[in-house]
Amino acid sequence: MPTLTFPLSRIEGHARVVIEVQGGEVVTAHFEAMEIRGFRYFVQGVPAEQMPIIVPRICGVCSTAHHVASVEALEDVYGVTPPPLARTIRELLLLGQLIQNQATSVFLFTMPDRLGTASLFEADGGPPGHQDRAVLATRALKVRKAGTDLISLTGGQFIHPIKATVGGVTSGVAPEPAADMRRQIREALPIACELFDRYWETSLALRDRIGTWGDDAPAHYITAVGDACPNYDGQPGQPVIRVQSPDGVDCESFPASDFRDVLTFEEADYSYAGRTSYQGHVMRANSLARINMTRSLGTPRADRYLARFRETFGQPAHAILLFDLGRGIEMVYALERALEMLEEPLQGGDTAVPHTPHDGHGYGLVEAPRGPLIHHYHVEDGRIADAEFIIPTVHNALAIERALRVAARRYVTPERIDMELERAVGRVVRAFDPCIACATH
Repeated sequence: MPTLTFPLSRIEGHARVVIEVQGGEVVTAHFEAMEIRGFRYFVQGVPAEQMPIIVPRICGVCSTAHHVASVEALEDVYGVTPPPLARTIRELLLLGQLIQNQATSVFLFTMPDRLGTASLFEADGGPPGHQDRAVLATRALKVRKAGTDLISLTGGQFIHPIKATVGGVTSGVAPEPAADMRRQIREALPIACELFDRYWETSLALRDRIGTWGDDAPAHYITAVGDACPNYDGQPGQPVIRVQSPDGVDCESFPASDFRDVLTFEEADYSYAGRTSYQGHVMRANSLARINMTRSLGTPRADRYLARFRETFGQPAHAILLFDLGRGIEMVYALERALEMLEEPLQGGDTAVPHTPHDGHGYGLVEAPRGPLIHHYHVEDGRIADAEFIIPTVHNALAIERALRVAARRYVTPERIDMELERAVGRVVRAFDPCIACATH
């Protein structure tokens, strides 16, 4: 029985795909996380209030979401409600992460698949009539930098933010740096739209070349944002996770504390990353889930892209390469929404409230770029007795493997193995934008 092993690149962390073939038929397709991070065990015994500084080290890409989720888990333990200005600054912080992540995924990870190259940073030029790849990469990095600088402004530093604290944030944002950030985002927005327009065109060309948008079987979708003007820091009141059925109807909502009652979580014997399902059904999180479950984004350019998406692909849309277009739409939304919020006063009000630490259980929930992120802490004697990290990538694990089987069966026949399969495997996994560094604890 031949075994096909495909190492993966242009993803966060280390993983591979292993496909078993027997008699020309695909038997299994496994998505295997090959590293164990083990933060659940590292943090046992740590003083609880150190967690928001420690857990961003889980991942340099997703550190912002972990920082905020950790603070919110401790606020749940202590019964603390941060003031409105602190929530606004946290929302801006998470918008910065969304800009940075979606620009990275769309332009640096998956644009090369559309252009038929391994990297935008190769020295050779692009197709006739288009910008060469070096110029494209430079412009993409300018959009990405708007996100990283917004994280630095609202989080204190980019890679491992420090500004969110139990009860609020350490400080507001002064008018002058806020105005500088607005100018930077205002310059980045038309560049992002121009690049995304080209990305949309090259995605259509890719579809014509390979003859498919990938696995388009229906699935359930999961998100922790509302259906209009998404706030990735959660909705007013108690944040909830929503589940949508394959026909586009919201079928369940629940708080983070109920996730084990609603979702089935299981380990795989071939991967360090777990996987979840909903009543035995495959789920999808990430950008396509949010696009399918959002009525309106509430900003003009993003809503025009959303309308175009739905006119072209329907609602809900199921084909996996549409995840990538969803990320582009969200990138535009995050830039527009950040511009709106930076017009508001971000200094002068209360940025934090006092709190009294005590023991107990608490849940933090944010919508990370890859989907709902849950931190669950058990605090005893002021220290972490146990910590669970429910990572968005685990919600996509079964969907990734189903999509890999679809791709493999397209290119594996009793007569031959079409080596387009190697490129297809990369496209499938990158469509879900998994974070392996986060998913293995």
